[in-house]
Amino acid sequence: MRQQPPVRKPEVMSPAGYWPQLRAAIEAGADSVYFGLKHFSARAKVGFTLTELPSVMRELHTRGVRGYITFNTLVFEHEIAGAADAIAAIVDAGADALIMQDYGMVRLARQIAPGMELHASTQMSITDAAGVRQAQELGVQRVTLARELALTEVRSIIEQTSCDLEIFVHGALCVAYSGQCFSSEAWGGRSANRGQCAQACRLPYEMLVDGRLEPLADARYLLSPGDLYGLRQIPEIVSMGVSALKIEGRYKDADYVALATASYRKAVDEAAAGRKLSITPVEELQLEQVYSRGSGPYFLTGTNHQTVVKGRAPRHRGVCIGKVTKVSPDSVTLQTAPAHKIAPVKPGDGLVFDAAAWRSPEEPEEGGRIFQSLPNLDGSLELKFGNNAVRFTRIHPGDLVWRTHDPALERVAKPYLEPAAPAARQPLHIRVTAAEGAPLVTEWHLIAHPEITTTVISPESIERAQNRGLTKKYLHDQFSRLGNTPYTLQSIDLTCTGTPFAASSLLNRLRREAVEQLQAQQVNRPRLEVNPPKPLVEAALRQAIAEQPASPEPQLHLLVRTPEQLEAALELAPASITLDYLDLYGLRPSVEKVKTAGIAVRVASPRILKPGEARITNFLLSLECPLVVRSTGILHELKQQAHADLIGDFSLNTANSLTASAYFELGLSRLTPTHDLNADQVARLARTAGAARIEVIAYQHLPVFHTEHCVFCRFLSTGTTYKDCGRPCETHTVALKDPSGRAHPVMADVGCRNTVFGAEAQEASSFIDQWQEAGIRHFRLEFVHESAAQVREVTQAFQSYLKGESTALQLAAELKRIAPQGVTQGSLFVPPDYLTLPILQ
Repeated sequence: MRQQPPVRKPEVMSPAGYWPQLRAAIEAGADSVYFGLKHFSARAKVGFTLTELPSVMRELHTRGVRGYITFNTLVFEHEIAGAADAIAAIVDAGADALIMQDYGMVRLARQIAPGMELHASTQMSITDAAGVRQAQELGVQRVTLARELALTEVRSIIEQTSCDLEIFVHGALCVAYSGQCFSSEAWGGRSANRGQCAQACRLPYEMLVDGRLEPLADARYLLSPGDLYGLRQIPEIVSMGVSALKIEGRYKDADYVALATASYRKAVDEAAAGRKLSITPVEELQLEQVYSRGSGPYFLTGTNHQTVVKGRAPRHRGVCIGKVTKVSPDSVTLQTAPAHKIAPVKPGDGLVFDAAAWRSPEEPEEGGRIFQSLPNLDGSLELKFGNNAVRFTRIHPGDLVWRTHDPALERVAKPYLEPAAPAARQPLHIRVTAAEGAPLVTEWHLIAHPEITTTVISPESIERAQNRGLTKKYLHDQFSRLGNTPYTLQSIDLTCTGTPFAASSLLNRLRREAVEQLQAQQVNRPRLEVNPPKPLVEAALRQAIAEQPASPEPQLHLLVRTPEQLEAALELAPASITLDYLDLYGLRPSVEKVKTAGIAVRVASPRILKPGEARITNFLLSLECPLVVRSTGILHELKQQAHADLIGDFSLNTANSLTASAYFELGLSRLTPTHDLNADQVARLARTAGAARIEVIAYQHLPVFHTEHCVFCRFLSTGTTYKDCGRPCETHTVALKDPSGRAHPVMADVGCRNTVFGAEAQEASSFIDQWQEAGIRHFRLEFVHESAAQVREVTQAFQSYLKGESTALQLAAELKRIAPQGVTQGSLFVPPDYLTLPILQ
């Protein structure tokens, strides 16, 4: 019988916003820590400076911890040279890996530092084996998979690939797929793909169903998921062969980092050793208490749309400790929840009263610190607060009560935050060879890092023992006195010839020398080769610049999502019609209808494909028409087969000419820039990447959220997945109304994933002259909830402009009149200072 290979223990990978979190992660036992610098990081408000980085890496390496730099944003054209310099400096500083999103920058990083380890960020939206293989071909050694994958799907990807895979196991969940959220860009001029998420998913929304307000009781935060808690799944994850387990939280405090890291460290060690998890209810409650919006395994255990979003609140709740039963003029009585028995409520605890069932989301919540806790005979609990700390008139029976802060947690976290000596130590194995009349030889091995080893030999030969010779116990007692060093002695082997003796003073000297040498090896690692970035950038940019062919007449491409829109589009005879339908089965007859009309037809692919959904790609190929490609995994599959023209869509996140060049080499004939570019940047990209190969979207409702979570299933059914929801997406129209009164349409795609579209139409009339001057000739109009009449009017307005029959100002006025909820420049808006580069310190 073939012996199974030993289980590889995955890395416990912790977040760090700055020094306190970094040190908490080290002391709590992290194998690796990920963090950003002040720029090119997906968490723009935290991070280290470039000048601090060598010190950061020295501290990590001294403790045997790897340091990964989050370089996981899109890079704009004018930033490429600065980004390349930063990559070179990061490698020089000794970083262990770069976590990256931008395709072009991954290729450039590989040229700058051929030996550098590169990781694909979850911002790359990789959800299947094909996407992993595409990243590997780019030069990536590890891929962070999307948080929306179930463990069964992760296992499938592991079985189909040879790449190291990393998954999130703990912390906040985004409602949108990472890399596919444009809400901050659309509504605030801040890009989530640039580290500036405005958290629009945490706002309250109302739900309009077929134009009418749908009562949702206490659920008002319809796009705000709970927090991931995958600790109970660790044994299964470890057995699968996942390479790294990632704890989210670069914005979190040090106590969160410490407690989460320590819990997952213990769980991984136990699972790898074949032991049962020993975490106690008290420890689980501590994890929930330190930060939680309501925790669960969520997508790890499979899709259940009834659990991911509860919708009562968007922020930290902590632990539910009861429900209000009585409100008195100076106290509140509550029936306690099970958590109270595990960690009793006490004076000093911070509470919040959750009145989601009756309170408007715009009103502040009531809460404060407990002054007195009085148990009653019936098991209830009377709570009193400081003078004027709580307005009791704003608390009602039935309100839930959450403990948002427990001062006792500070004592639990203190050993990691203020250690008198290193809390996490690196285990050592020592091999000793002793013989009478020969020097004593000691070989010191760092167990977790086999490449770190040193041999220390006594300067003189040791003599025969007069009384008692060397023993393993005596050596262990002497060598284990490692004090404030970051090491601990785990095991020792002794090979003795005769009865040799060594004085404790000699052993102490050998121990000190060994520690110094081990520390030196850990800190002074071999430098990676770094090629000068400037000539590489210049060469890459020259290669990316495309010849500008003679400009053809402007072409108008329409994208439609309903049969009614298609009928209107056929009448208008555009250059092409793209079908973006929910139902696959409706595609083939519609494709044939467009072909029969003598109009070029294209079909849009999904943005996300998971394991088991390859049939969708096969079906799209069978339509024998050009495809608008929205996923790198789909692109990888298509390039292996004969296919019609491929047009890369916005979701491929092309932000610069290097990325455009990379995609054209993969077989795209044209592409649409990412929505992170403003109108001026779009024009600049056209001038460098080749205007004939750029297709811009001149009218659309920006796809602000693309989610695995389905609001149709969650709020219009009692089902948990598409299998039992009754498919209300096929019979109802849904929009989410934000606090400003804008109604954002929601549509499901062929994979039952939801897209929330911006209410206003984003249109390019203010920039379309500039785009034409840049040589752009392919203009796309995308429709969501527009009627057939509106499709005709919008298209005719653009046709009139492109024929020279109207001006851009007249086009703008016409679009403002037609658009159902008004128009906006949205992501196309050009800030006056966008070309200003931050100073990289």
